[in-house]
Amino acid sequence: MSFLSLQNASLRFGGIVALDDVSLEAEEGSIFGLIGPNGAGKTTAFNVITRLYRLDAGDVVFEGKSLLHAPPSRIVKLGIARTFQNVELFPTMTVLENVLVGAHTVSRFESERSVRAKAQKTLDYVGIGDVARRPAAGLPFGTLKRVELARALVSKPRLLLLDEPAGGLNHGEVDELATFIRTLRDDLKLTVLLVEHHMNLVMRVSDHVHVLNFGRTIASGPPAEIQRDPKVIEAYLGGELEEAS
Repeated sequence: MSFLSLQNASLRFGGIVALDDVSLEAEEGSIFGLIGPNGAGKTTAFNVITRLYRLDAGDVVFEGKSLLHAPPSRIVKLGIARTFQNVELFPTMTVLENVLVGAHTVSRFESERSVRAKAQKTLDYVGIGDVARRPAAGLPFGTLKRVELARALVSKPRLLLLDEPAGGLNHGEVDELATFIRTLRDDLKLTVLLVEHHMNLVMRVSDHVHVLNFGRTIASGPPAEIQRDPKVIEAYLGGELEEAS
């Protein structure tokens, strides 16, 4: 039994086919890369898994149970957390307060002191504990990405969805991120689902890569196999995949 699966998932927005009979399986403890050109359906898949979108057909199964009847507000409690392609924070709130938003989703019976301590510990873990009391507004983009990551991690997920975590980062920061994603997986016993345009990062960290194009699966397999797949090379016009080889 796979840890997470999409089963024949289909979704349309009017005449636009966002997902067309997509099936994928992510094994527990793996880093699963989900790639494709712009408009391929990657973020749509994330939104389906987290119940922001409802499927027209198919199923989403997590730890052997369908998520189709789970309200979006319950997804974090089930052990699934995510970041967003565009950073979604409260700019006038402090960094710590932003992380507390994530902590309070799963801390119903804990004291406020305990919850704040967990939030601070998580900020320390992602390397930005020193800015805990600063407002989110005005912080460097790379720091904001880590705030959002801390907000996801503080809920103690078993499945972490990262939506373009390398966006806006420089080359050195991307290298650090690659190492950190593996560390996250190993330290926190996570399964990671990674959507990313930076092919070098995806191919370096992923155990398995699934490729979408126009909402359809065109390839799925180990990174080395995906980089040689003619359909994938055609979809990317060769450029990004050559960089990753």
